Parts: sequence; C-alpha cells; structure tokens
Amino acid sequence: MTPANVLLIEDNPGDADLVRLRFVESKSDVHVNCVPRLSDGLACLEAEVPLLVLLDLNLPDSHGAETFRRVMQKAPNVPVVILSGQDDEALAMKAVQMGVQDYLIKGDITSKHLERALRYAVERQGLLHSLEITRQRQIEFKNQFLSHVSHELRTPLTCIHQYVTLLLDGLDGPMTPNQTDHLKTVLKSVNQLHAMIRDLLEATRAESGKLRVEPRCIDIGELIRQAVAMMRPTAAEKHVGLEIGLDPTIPLVYADPDRTLEVFINLIDNGIKFTPADGSVIVKASKVETDPSAVYLSVSDSGRGIPAESLGQVFDRLYQDPDAVDGNRSGLGLGLYIAKEIVTLQGGRMWVASEPGSGSAFSFTLPLYSLARLLLPAITNQGRLRESLVLVRVELTPLSKALRGSWKETCEHCQARLRQCVFVDKDLVLPAMGTSGAAETFFVVASTDMERAGIMMDRIRGQIGGMAELKASGSLRVTAEAIPGVPLGDPRTLEQQVWGIADSVMEIIQRDLWNKQNFIEKEN
Repeated sequence: MTPANVLLIEDNPGDADLVRLRFVESKSDVHVNCVPRLSDGLACLEAEVPLLVLLDLNLPDSHGAETFRRVMQKAPNVPVVILSGQDDEALAMKAVQMGVQDYLIKGDITSKHLERALRYAVERQGLLHSLEITRQRQIEFKNQFLSHVSHELRTPLTCIHQYVTLLLDGLDGPMTPNQTDHLKTVLKSVNQLHAMIRDLLEATRAESGKLRVEPRCIDIGELIRQAVAMMRPTAAEKHVGLEIGLDPTIPLVYADPDRTLEVFINLIDNGIKFTPADGSVIVKASKVETDPSAVYLSVSDSGRGIPAESLGQVFDRLYQDPDAVDGNRSGLGLGLYIAKEIVTLQGGRMWVASEPGSGSAFSFTLPLYSLARLLLPAITNQGRLRESLVLVRVELTPLSKALRGSWKETCEHCQARLRQCVFVDKDLVLPAMGTSGAAETFFVVASTDMERAGIMMDRIRGQIGGMAELKASGSLRVTAEAIPGVPLGDPRTLEQQVWGIADSVMEIIQRDLWNKQNFIEKEN
C-alpha cells in the first residue's frame, strides 16, 4: 500500500527532523515531503494534492496569517495544521476561523499528538467537504424549484393581465366607475407579482452564478438621465424632488447599460419610497483622484435613514426594513441584493452610508474604459507611433420590422465578422459603444491612412454587407475619419503620446454618440 503524502513546509531542519521522528514513533504510514519556503510548498500543491499540510507560519518568504491564507487559497480542500513556536491564542483562533484544522506548538508535539492531529484533521476536512456538497445540492434543488415555480406562475399572471387590460380599455363593453377602480387594483397587484417573480428569478440566477452582464462603453451621464426620466412620474406623484449632479469630465464607462439602468432604477425607487413629501433624491456621478480607474456613483435621499444595526443587512437576500410601513413593503427584499450582485459582476463595489433622521446614500463604482492600454500594442511599432491612424465607423441600422432579439444576435454576428476584416497586430475593434436606440455602431482604430482605409472599408462592406441575416433585418453604413497625429519633435514619452491619441479617439466617439442621441430625441 502506498504511504499517504504529507507536505511539511518548514525552514528549520531541526524542527523538520522532529516532525519526521514523531511520525516514525507513531508508526503512521505517511511519507513526509519537506520544503523550506512557501513558494516551494505552493508549487508542490500545484503538482500533487497531499493528505495533509503541516505549516510553519514564519518562513523566509512569508510570515504570519498571510502564510496560511495563501495555502488555503491554493488548496481549499486540503486540511492544514499549523506548527508554531509560539503559543499565540489570537493567531490560533484566526487560523481556525479561516479554515485551518488544528494549531500545534512545536515544543509540545508528541507522536500521539501528531497522530491524533493528522487523523482528526483528515476526518474533519472530509466531513466539511461532504457538508459542502450537500449544501450545494440543496441550493441547486431550491434554485431549480424556485425557477420552475416562477416560470409556471408567469403564464396565468400574463393571462390575468391581458384580460384585465382588455376590460379596462373598454373592448368588452362599458363599465361602472367602481368596476374600473376594482380592476385597476387587480392590475396593480398583478404587476407587483410580476415584479416579485422577476426579482426571484434574478436572485436565483445570481446565487447560482448564472447572472450575466454584457459590458460595453457607455456614457454614464446619458444612462443617469434616462433613469431619472423614467422615475420622474413616480417622484412627482409623491411630491419628491429628483435631481442630477454630473461631473462633465467623466470619460466612457465599461459596463452593461441595461443592468446598470436596473441598478439606478432600484436605488432611485427605494430613495423615493423612503423619502417624505417635499424631500429630495439626488443622483450623482464623479471621479475620485485616489481611484482614477473608476467612476463613483451615488443615489442619496433625505428620508428617515437606516438604523446602525441594520446597515450590515440591507444587501442580504430577503431583508426588509422591519420599521417600514405596509406601503413600503411591496417586494420580496431582493432588489438591493440583486443590485449589488450586478455591480460586483461588473468589477465594481457597492456600499451604503446612513444616519437615522438624515437620509441614506447608496454608492457604487464602475470601471472606466481605458482605451490607451488597448491601443498601445496596436498603434506602436519598434518603440514609435505608427505614421497614420484612421477611425472607421461601422453603423448597423435595423429595419422597423426587425425583432429585438434577432437583431441583437445579428449585431453580435456582424461584430464577430468585423474582427475577421482587420489585421490583428495593427488594427483594434473597440467594444460596442452607446446605450440609446436599436442602431449599433462599431469603431475600428486602423493603423493606416485614409487612402488605404478605403480598401478595409470595401472589405467590410463585402463581408458584413453580404451577410444574409443583415440583409433581411437591417442596413450597413461604413465611414472613416483621420485621427489627429502627434507633431514632430513631441517631447512626451511614447506612453503619453498613446494616451493623447486615445483622448482624440474618445472625443470623436463621444461626439458621434452625442449627435446620435440628439437625433434619436428629435425623432421621438
């Protein structure tokens, strides 16, 4: 029978020999593989999973709690027993809380202690593993059940909604004022149930890791204005002011516009809900010098605030304010949980600050889009900027009869085809831009001049314009514009020059998006 492998991470040869001796004395059938550094131990864990890790906390390349944290991160299912020269109760407790199975003092180790620690650690780890598998199966069963029930409820609710709407529209004859009022109450309850089911499905997807985001480059100011416009009637009905505070210098943000709009709607709705008449809700967007890679967003209200003991629970699933009046308890307590999951999936974070009687401020971050980092390898060659650069626009416009779902898929297929029309090492297809309207615009930064850009444009027209699905559902327009170059003798570093080019490209794109938005608003 092959002896079990025990990994000993210990830099003191005397202590390592003592551990081996204790295993021999206990007649344990184990092979002790000893390494003196944490980096060596992590490499061993990468190559082979041992039965147990015996870990000294103070190594040449790591000290204290960081040592076992890195081991636990590398091999979460392997039991770890700490070997320490000091009887540090606080450190021992911290280690156990992080998942370490035992904590032994080197000077007190006997063969019996070591054998028992080995046996108990393996047994406890096996039990924890079994419990985790059971827990995951229970979560999966619960999620499947909730998803199935939610989908089944949608069909009768949709039927009720259609027939109530039909009656309210007078298509089945006139009704008395009392009948109309009763049906409006029914419709309001149906819509509320629809919202609960939607939140339940979203929360289930979030918990099972199936919640999806599709980030693109967006103008966060435009998205905030859209959210505020959608919520103004609700605010006006309750006589609550709704204001916007935007930093005009914020560049494009890399986020999912639909999901981010969902977050704003949720936070603004909550702010209105818990703000008394003549109060106000303010939506802000700004940059922070200490974190140049993110935009800081907040929705603050002048409501009654959140008690200190509840601040740590507001993002929990199914949490509802116990002091809320019945009119404020119209959901399942899933909105903030879903909002935080959406923000986290996009690389941001969300938090809340509040004082009773002084209102609340829900804040979150989203990553800014860094075009310069993407451009650097494409527009430089042998330590210099390429001579000429062109911005190519590929505009896709749907036919009025195009279905939304199929048009979205068509745009995705066109973007994939576009990537095949450019040179990978010298051209860059940018992520999708903008949030408004069904029309889609893709941009390509091409390392060429306007004359040779015509060849690329003809290739794009032939490859994408010839796609049968686009011909059936939309139209294609391809244009190009020269990107301002860097003057001779520019004293800036290459990286600074690339940042300058990126700024010029973003100015052109934001101008195009602004013109597109104005055109859409005029048409509407």
